[in-house]
Amino acid sequence: MKRSLLGRVGAVSATAAVIVLAVAGPASAHVTVNPNTAAQGAYTKVTFRVPTESDTASTTKIEVDLPSDTPIASVAVKPLPGWTAVTEKSKLQTPLTDDDGASITEAVSKITWTASAGSEIKPGQFQEFDVSLGPLPDKATQVIFKALQTYSDGSIVRWIDSPAADGSEPDHPAPTLKLTAATATASAAPTILAAASTASDSGSRGALGWGIAALVVAGIALVLGLLAYRKAAQPPA
Repeated sequence: MKRSLLGRVGAVSATAAVIVLAVAGPASAHVTVNPNTAAQGAYTKVTFRVPTESDTASTTKIEVDLPSDTPIASVAVKPLPGWTAVTEKSKLQTPLTDDDGASITEAVSKITWTASAGSEIKPGQFQEFDVSLGPLPDKATQVIFKALQTYSDGSIVRWIDSPAADGSEPDHPAPTLKLTAATATASAAPTILAAASTASDSGSRGALGWGIAALVVAGIALVLGLLAYRKAAQPPA
């Protein structure tokens, strides 16, 4: 009987652990852009968050494409110790005009970050890459940044899938910056900034909540099982 009780306790605990890993594990595992909302026509700073999903290899390079159909005139990369950033420019089919009225005939189309030895993103870790952008497109509703993640074993994960029309998440979603009307953003800037921060972390918080709930269930099951075990172990009165 003792073995049976211990077996049931172990089974419940193992099931709860599986729930934690299944629900919380995949959260925030994609390459994302944070915040994920900005104003049309505005200048902003975004952060590309890159986690390493592999259990055996480290991330050594990340490439981010800036879409040619929504070109951005000004792109500046924040230096990151241990990483080398290289930007590539492409000719624009339709020139842009800067704030001074000058014509811009080319724009940054790709940013590549490469890790120096010892600075790779190891399994279970993530890194953030900051970029200043502007002005953002004033008519588009989103900017899709397709990204390639290269691992130390030579494998490449392509985060290039556009958002699905039905709202479901594709297998390898591309980092997507949603654009809101400039007037609405200007009149409610604090609210939108807070909402953007909340939206960028909602997936991880939701998974964390499920993980905590699973651990609570496992803890309760363990306590009840141990009480039952102690009661069964006591000699009859």
